[in-house]
Amino acid sequence: MKTTSDLAKLSFFARAQIATAAAWSPNPKNPPLYLDLPTKGGELQPDIIVKWAANAPLAFVDQYLNSLRSYRGIAIDVGDQDGLRIDARKLNEILDAYGIANSFEVYQGTHTSKVADRFQNYVVKFFSKNLCYRSKCR
Repeated sequence: MKTTSDLAKLSFFARAQIATAAAWSPNPKNPPLYLDLPTKGGELQPDIIVKWAANAPLAFVDQYLNSLRSYRGIAIDVGDQDGLRIDARKLNEILDAYGIANSFEVYQGTHTSKVADRFQNYVVKFFSKNLCYRSKCR
């Protein structure tokens, strides 16, 4: 990539990787995007991979166990063609191992498949069941 306008030509997953790099491995001395990727010239960059691993959601589970136990509901869903499905399944397994109630579903499709349907028929229903606006909820 030579300019930021080259971003528009990338696939969704490539743009997602750029967004991740902007959050997890920014580098003010690396224009034009001012970030570091986990590979450079086809070679793995171990110091960047360490940064990414430290920021991965699974790295935070142990740290936030008590908070997670206080939630009224945790729902995880992921597409069967989604690159996130392996980590999502691991998160579900970790929550199960710690006895933290959660639901996990793998649906047919990718990360963005049937977003409107999933939001209307799953996300809204989940929140209507699990959000509480009263002072004495449980």
